Amino acid sequence: MNKIIVFLLIFIAIINAESEKSKSEYTPVKNIIIYIGDGMGSAQVASASYKYFGVNGKLEIEKLPIVGLIKTHAADNLITDSAAGATAFATGYKTNVGMVSVTPDSIAKETIFEFAVKKGIKTGVVATSHITDATPSCFISHVPKRSMQSEIAEQMIYSGASIIMGGGKSQFIPKTDMESERVDDKDLISNAIENGFEFIDTKEKLEKCNSDKILGLFNLHGFTFNKEEPTLAEMTTKAISILSKSKNGFMLMVEGSQIDWKAHDNDFEKTIEQVKLFDDAVKVGRDFAEINGETLIIVTADHETGGLTLTGNNKKNNLDLGVNWATGGHTAIPVPIYSYGPNSQFFTGVMDNTDIPKIISELFSLNMNFNFDSKNKIVELEKSEKLND
Repeated sequence: MNKIIVFLLIFIAIINAESEKSKSEYTPVKNIIIYIGDGMGSAQVASASYKYFGVNGKLEIEKLPIVGLIKTHAADNLITDSAAGATAFATGYKTNVGMVSVTPDSIAKETIFEFAVKKGIKTGVVATSHITDATPSCFISHVPKRSMQSEIAEQMIYSGASIIMGGGKSQFIPKTDMESERVDDKDLISNAIENGFEFIDTKEKLEKCNSDKILGLFNLHGFTFNKEEPTLAEMTTKAISILSKSKNGFMLMVEGSQIDWKAHDNDFEKTIEQVKLFDDAVKVGRDFAEINGETLIIVTADHETGGLTLTGNNKKNNLDLGVNWATGGHTAIPVPIYSYGPNSQFFTGVMDNTDIPKIISELFSLNMNFNFDSKNKIVELEKSEKLND
């Protein structure tokens, strides 16, 4: 009997040791796709889900198994903007509203994408706004004011990024062109081509393009979603197909930019339409990740816009939703974060937006010197498991 007890104790000790090891070590991850639904709060997600799939259905976003919440405040304001919010995601530092990947005293902080490029990891940004707008710009440029889009455009083409796709062609053509919004006469499209990019500006060209470096500018400004423009899902598909050729892995940021724009207008139908277009792009990444097995998917938002609430009646299966908007601006409501793939369990609980790149830095061994101890997150997970036992 004593021998049996000793054997069982040894067996239990081995199992516990393996369990502790699994919690304290990251599993291999080669690629990451970061989806940012600009202005997308829980109410925007729920509304789109109800409208498109009914009370019992789910968006692709909602099918991602790991869920948490993110606090979004900026360094100087409880209510952030896309620049400060994306700076936190890209660098791990808080900054003031309107600043792009610099500290409040205008010191540039390298981003996870810039560290990745140094390690031979391919990177890309995709959006439906000007590609020089706040969210995409924070991953591959640095300026004290988000309005400095001419400077952002120039930094982008020399950032080391392999994929740059969205709107905003007006910031890449010289001031002498009547359609330009640049402050100078630099022809950045020509400069980009000299730097190895293939320039494309229509959906048809995107479909045919197989270059390792793509500058895709499909509108002078933000997308209008006409037939000449690719969808966000189509751009995401092309980006993944190109970046996944990298033997060292890739990092891709995909923004559903105009969820925010329509929420600023308090246009409910257009807002949830933009959520659905964003969700279609999420499906592309999820499908790839399921086959690939080494890809982490993160879906979140920089902030919530509009203070959207659902106030319809409670009749079962009634999808005639009543809605109210609290504001035409941003709010300080924490936003959801959904994840899938290797190490997705670390993106749960209530987090700060600066925690995201700190964990990513460890996953990819970027050595960004945050003094961030991942064991703190492991302890949180262990406590949560004990509470649920």
